[in-house]
Amino acid sequence: MEIKILGTGCSNCKTLFTNVQQVAAELKLNANITKEEDMMKIMAYNVMQLPALVIDEKVVAKGKISVDEVKKLLQNHSL
Repeated sequence: MEIKILGTGCSNCKTLFTNVQQVAAELKLNANITKEEDMMKIMAYNVMQLPALVIDEKVVAKGKISVDEVKKLLQNHSL
C-alpha cells in the first residue's frame, strides 16, 4: 500500500503524517508512507484543501482528518 500525505509542512500536515504512521503500525499494514510537499506535484492531485491523504494514488480525504477517520480509511482500504 502506498500512502502519501500532501501538504506544505504545516502543523496539520505533520500531525496527519504522524497519525497515519501510528495507525498503520497499529493495524500492522505493509505500507510505504511518504510526505509530498512539492506544490507542483500536489497540484497534480487536483486538491484545493490541505492536508490531503492519498492511498494508492487516490485522494481519499482532505482537510483536518481525525485519527478515527484515518483508521477507518486505512482499514477499509486494506480489505
